[in-house]
Amino acid sequence: MDFSGLLLIAIGLSADAFSIAICKGLALRKIKPRQLITVGLYFGVSQAVMPIIGYLVASRFAALIENWDHWIAFVLLTVIGGKMLWEALHESEDGEPDGSLNAAKMLPLAIATSIDALAVGVSFAFLKVEIIPAAALIGLTTFILSAAGVLIGAKFGAKYKRRAEIAGGIMIIAIGIKILLDHLFS
Repeated sequence: MDFSGLLLIAIGLSADAFSIAICKGLALRKIKPRQLITVGLYFGVSQAVMPIIGYLVASRFAALIENWDHWIAFVLLTVIGGKMLWEALHESEDGEPDGSLNAAKMLPLAIATSIDALAVGVSFAFLKVEIIPAAALIGLTTFILSAAGVLIGAKFGAKYKRRAEIAGGIMIIAIGIKILLDHLFS
């Protein structure tokens, strides 16, 4: 997989964290650099670690299903992207955003938003992607977009949350389709 494909996956995976960061920014209003770093680290680190875990687990089984790996990657990425689209289009907007940045609030959010990255790590194993650079790119992208999300939330409110989730879902589905087509027509 080339850099542009990995970057699109990283941006797509960052969409959930970005949308939550917007809500955090909306709740915080007055932003301090420490808050940007905190949000960025929670989401960035979790998004970097989860694909590595998925990759390590799947690497044990990759040789057994090598003939079907492109289909597995396609299905996983399509399901992940479809889930993101479904949630973006069917999410309710009720309740006040929570500005708390303590570990009890942030760690579950970070883990929940990075479950998709775990599944992407599984598909990376089948595609024989170099996991450490890929995970680093995903983590760094998520860190940057999450910190930016806090700023955007503080400045503009939750206006971009749904759009970010929709764009992320579409990008991940597109990568899945590209992987399938590359394998079928190469």
